[in-house]
Amino acid sequence: MRRRAACLAALTVILAIPANRAAPAAPPAAAVFGGLGSWLDIFAADAWSSPAAVVARARAAGVRTLYLQTSNYSQRTGIVRPAALGLFVDAAHAAGLRVVAWYLPGFANPRLDARRTVAALRFRSATGQAFDGFALDIEASLVRNVAERNARLLSLAALLHRTAPAGYPLGAIIPSPVGIRRHRHYWPGFPYATLARSFDAILPMAYFSHYAHSARAAYAYAHEAMTLLRAHTAGRLPLVHMIGGSGRNIPAATLAGFVRAASECGARGISLYAFPQTSAADWAVLRAASLRGPARASCAH
Repeated sequence: MRRRAACLAALTVILAIPANRAAPAAPPAAAVFGGLGSWLDIFAADAWSSPAAVVARARAAGVRTLYLQTSNYSQRTGIVRPAALGLFVDAAHAAGLRVVAWYLPGFANPRLDARRTVAALRFRSATGQAFDGFALDIEASLVRNVAERNARLLSLAALLHRTAPAGYPLGAIIPSPVGIRRHRHYWPGFPYATLARSFDAILPMAYFSHYAHSARAAYAYAHEAMTLLRAHTAGRLPLVHMIGGSGRNIPAATLAGFVRAASECGARGISLYAFPQTSAADWAVLRAASLRGPARASCAH
């Protein structure tokens, strides 16, 4: 209890950090997390050297939202490549794309995770433009005590809600529900229901390509991920954006199986991890996703 109280105190201190500029009106969550997306992490050095070219390629591929990593718990700074990040935000907005910041907390240092989360929320480009949303990448298991890990996760989620402007779209990037079920010692008691109530969107890392090598297997993987999400949240899911991957050398038919299950089970957004590994053939299959219909009855159990 003392550790948790200290964590909460540290997060309260972070809230005193002044915002550098007022945030613009937030777009609706469906406009940010829905549709076709693409991801760029801090390690994709070539992409960060040419923001305008990446944005142009993404727009031509049909991407609606770019997800840009700001930092992670192991980096020396809270915003990696701030100048390039600002150029990405400006170029994306000029091209009509939304931009979401994402950060990977380690939960071992709550004060550091809080500072870096707030830094992403309050980031502005040189022209004063902000991210359209934020997504918390929930996967690190450095804190071996799961109860303590969950407490720190939920404290950080509470900080997000207190710090973000009213109506600002917030997403939870979560481990694959299929992976959590298969690897029972990784994150027992994962707080699906609490996260579903706390975030506007759930973005499962349904990396089917590690396990599925046929259209049927990829369909089954994505279908199971969606049905597990509904089961763990008593059917009260917010918007779901399915992240498939890794996007390197996936046969078109296999990817099509994943896309079909995501579409049939009511996902509102879809993407592959990550942009540098996504081919022209992949984009063609992803664009075929139908992401507006209700989930079929078979996806409810």
